[in-house]
Amino acid sequence: MSRIAESELVLNPDGSVYHLNLKPENIAHTIIFVGDQNRVNKVSKHFDEIIFETQKREFKTVTGTYKGKKMSVISTGIGPDNIDIVMNELDALVNIDLEKRAVKEKHTQLTIVRIGTSGSLQKDIPVDDFVVADYGLGMEGMIWSYQTGSIIEEAMSDAFVKHTAWATEKAKPYIVQNDPALGDLLFDSPRVHAGITGTAGGFYGPQGRVLRLPVQDADLNDKIADFEYQGHRVTNLEMETSAIYGLSKLLGHRACSMNCIIANRANGTFSKDPYKSVEALIEYTLHKLAAG
Repeated sequence: MSRIAESELVLNPDGSVYHLNLKPENIAHTIIFVGDQNRVNKVSKHFDEIIFETQKREFKTVTGTYKGKKMSVISTGIGPDNIDIVMNELDALVNIDLEKRAVKEKHTQLTIVRIGTSGSLQKDIPVDDFVVADYGLGMEGMIWSYQTGSIIEEAMSDAFVKHTAWATEKAKPYIVQNDPALGDLLFDSPRVHAGITGTAGGFYGPQGRVLRLPVQDADLNDKIADFEYQGHRVTNLEMETSAIYGLSKLLGHRACSMNCIIANRANGTFSKDPYKSVEALIEYTLHKLAAG
């Protein structure tokens, strides 16, 4: 069993993983991701009890129980680069012996659900509704740093590249499926829509927003919204889902992404009370995870 070098698996002096500041006993195997560190307490306030909490940089963790089920909620910050940190360090906590610096023989699977906010690309998905991502569409290139094996939906990805006339100067888009059983658990309300969640590498240009800089393809959002493959369409844009799906598949974890639609890019509307809608999504997701 090969030893992982100190330069590759970086630990703090107390033995916790470097960025998350966590030890194996500090986390549950059911984990909720939020982007904003201030949203962690909006989730954990519903817990029956708090067992552990810590924060380092933007990574805040609270572990407790909800209706008797142990859960952790972790803020990832924004973007696929942060997801790369969080996913790898969480996996290390359960699948690497940190003292021996060796991969464990027995694999432990985590269940991960993202609760985020997003903008809809489709006119018929209104603000304040929710989207469960059947697939994550990665347009940020993070996954290509790894050997991807068979996790990518090749035919769907190629169809997207062709449909959008994707620029070869940019990272090749990839599409990865969620955990279907977890997706089915969360897709259980008239308020919930299903589709492909697009993940961009930034908030402005990568999502077609123009301030002072012109974008490479001014029509890209329209092309993305018009894409359809075997009944699947791109419903919304954000910055984390595809990275979560890709790394979860590679590392052997279950993942699903839930987004509250607070803006509709197709008709220019914005939620009048996004905090109320996000609170409703938090309560819905916690209830489903506890029941499942």
